Amino acid sequence: MIDILRDYGLILLIGQYPQGPLGGLAMTLILALLALLISFPLAVLVGVARTSPVKPLAWATALYANSIRGLPLLLVVFWSYFAVPYLTGGQVSATLMMLMALVIYESAYLGEIVRAGISALPSGQYQAARALGMGHLTALRTVILPQALYNMIPSMLNQFVVVVKNTSLAYVIGVDELTNAAYQINSQLLTKPFQVYALLAVTYFVLCFSLGRAVEGVERRITRRRNSRPA
Repeated sequence: MIDILRDYGLILLIGQYPQGPLGGLAMTLILALLALLISFPLAVLVGVARTSPVKPLAWATALYANSIRGLPLLLVVFWSYFAVPYLTGGQVSATLMMLMALVIYESAYLGEIVRAGISALPSGQYQAARALGMGHLTALRTVILPQALYNMIPSMLNQFVVVVKNTSLAYVIGVDELTNAAYQINSQLLTKPFQVYALLAVTYFVLCFSLGRAVEGVERRITRRRNSRPA
């Protein structure tokens, strides 16, 4: 594996860049980060709508969240890849299609995290805010969401680790991310598939393990801050 890493390490890290498009591990991280950043505000809207007293709004977002969570991500990727050009009549890049699929998928999962975070707060918090004369949206914005989102930080970061692994499905539509880079290297070597995919597995493990340890550090910090608060 050392010789593969020596000869093809840059392809795994950054693809053909700067002579060609950016790819490899860099594209994997960019896709995961953009998916999480774009999904987050959408997930907050989904989570708030899921807990809304306006029943049609809550039912509509429940239908969206439950439908998407009941599908494998690969199907959402295929649906985005084939349906969007069909509906728009134009070609859209595979990278943008994959990002769209991840945003649709992650907005549903993160939305459930937001809903759970809001539901976990004592109902007295909301009732006290309303008793002070705040409207529903003001109570959510100034009292409920700041506390709920703070409690959700570890779950959100854990979801980022999941997104990193989910980006590996992008290779089926030709996005030049980490798995696709390994596939291209294996196609050139032909005789070392075990070594190439073992190197890919090690890369994913190191990346996700490192992110997982960082999430644990954030969780410990949040726990210390909670315990240090006066009763």
